[in-house]
Amino acid sequence: MASAARALGALLHKASSLSSASALRSAAVLHVCSGRGSVGRASLFQMLAAKRRISTFQPLCMGRRSCKIAGRKDAQNLKKMKRNSKIGKEIVAAIKKGGPSPSSNTALAAILEKARELDIPKEIMERNIKRASEKGQDTYTEKVYEVYGFGGVGMVVEVLTDKITRSIADIRNVVKDCGAKLADPGSVTFRFRQARVVNIKVTDADKDQLLSVALDAGADDVIEPNFDEDDDDDNDDNDDSSEDVSERFYKIVTTSENYPVVLSKLQEEGLKFETDNGYELLPLNPIEADDEAMELNKVLVSKLLELDDVDAVYTDQR
Repeated sequence: MASAARALGALLHKASSLSSASALRSAAVLHVCSGRGSVGRASLFQMLAAKRRISTFQPLCMGRRSCKIAGRKDAQNLKKMKRNSKIGKEIVAAIKKGGPSPSSNTALAAILEKARELDIPKEIMERNIKRASEKGQDTYTEKVYEVYGFGGVGMVVEVLTDKITRSIADIRNVVKDCGAKLADPGSVTFRFRQARVVNIKVTDADKDQLLSVALDAGADDVIEPNFDEDDDDDNDDNDDSSEDVSERFYKIVTTSENYPVVLSKLQEEGLKFETDNGYELLPLNPIEADDEAMELNKVLVSKLLELDDVDAVYTDQR
């Protein structure tokens, strides 16, 4: 009888991590085989319910495609948050420099107009206008930091901060934790060139049409997005494919003087383009890194962009 009781106890413990129906059947069979008394199905269920533990888990991505799409949604949200944060900082910096009146502060007027074009929430603009007049609020300063990534890849980190010591400490900690290395000023920036760039979603333009428009407008180059190797395998799933590429962009590269001409030409052709464009750093000689280095660089860039003071990270990885 003692051995049967111990066996029942072990089975009940195991049943706490199994489905109740399966545990119920197993326990009932044990009692029948032991021949030591009988337990009704209702009372046995009550015993199991008293022992059962409930565990919760974070939701899992069901398949590779879902994980990729979830990652892209997170990237979209982070991009929007960074854009709103940068506009807020620019508002504070403009007010600190030229006062709170857009009529007399042309820099502030231009930033507010840009914010309206980007559909920045009104409360964000009002909050930062108010913050600029608060005591103890320093102005924002632009800084650039350079990083040696993995596989020979270099990175340029653009920062807009009101506390330089905080921003460099945060960046240094992230770089160190990821196993990368901060570079001396000028060690990485020479690998890039600054250019005016117009970004067009691949879902908003036909490639041939875009190339024709860019050529007619006198653009310097059109850079196509890099697609994952797995994308061709997923073309049969139209819904997933369209969502997967919705945040990929063609980049029309041009000079500052020709930038308005390109925008005008795109508008004439009815092609949508991103309104938050401006100057970007483009690699002169993109580097082909191996899969391991690419993954490490991806993690490093992601963690850098999570920092409040970091506005953009450019790499010369292909």
